[in-house]
Amino acid sequence: MRLRAAIFLILGGLGTWGILNAQKPFFSYESNEDHAAAALPPDWERQAEWTRARLKYTSSGWDHPWPNNTGRYGWRTDYPLGDRHTLQGLLRLTRVDAKSVEQVVELDNSSDIYNWPFLYGVEVGHWSLNDEEADQMRDYLLRGGFFMTDDFHGTQEWDVFMEGMRKVFPRRPVVDIDNKDEIFHVLYDIDQRSRIPGAQFLQSGIPWEFDGFEPKFRAIYDDKGRVMAGICHNVDMGDAIEWSDDPQYPENYASLAYRISANYVMYDLTH
Repeated sequence: MRLRAAIFLILGGLGTWGILNAQKPFFSYESNEDHAAAALPPDWERQAEWTRARLKYTSSGWDHPWPNNTGRYGWRTDYPLGDRHTLQGLLRLTRVDAKSVEQVVELDNSSDIYNWPFLYGVEVGHWSLNDEEADQMRDYLLRGGFFMTDDFHGTQEWDVFMEGMRKVFPRRPVVDIDNKDEIFHVLYDIDQRSRIPGAQFLQSGIPWEFDGFEPKFRAIYDDKGRVMAGICHNVDMGDAIEWSDDPQYPENYASLAYRISANYVMYDLTH
């Protein structure tokens, strides 16, 4: 009788552990993009080998000049079309078995983030990480996770981003990625990287934002030389991909954004 009770206790404990550590279910948030009333893809429930996770974060106190990026919604800029176009591009251009929908994840002290090896953060010039979130981000990256940032521009947004990253890695430098680094050659040879403007360029004619005149592709490396964080500053690949099926948006910018994104994914899968 005692043995049976012990077995039930162990099984009950394992079941509870499994529930607590299971992946969180997919949830579709409201978009803050005017044209992004996207229905779920018909195969959104299909299980796949790879999923792109999008980081949901709390925004910092200063406002973005574009109203839909202010407050607590900056994390979902280009959502969901940017994500879903990226995933369709991967399915067409690579052999990655990608899920057709993104997974929104948080640094919430649960184990969920460790289920998703590729984490994408947008408008990180407006994020605000507390110490617990920074600790979990550090642990995630040192365990082998990959963090890609995009769509933040100029000095002020860089400073806000770095305020968070210094909490994550107080002593690891952010460096420009050498042109010979495998991340630029793992799938496509991307020897030349130009500015990739956001969709605001279609109205303003100005291909940069704030004082972000020069595109920067930077990284934080681990002790073995692996890129843990691929930092795309003064470029807007999310917009380029989101608007890639709009004839007004230049094809050369969209194509470069797809190639860089595919390289970053393949790098994460092979390093």
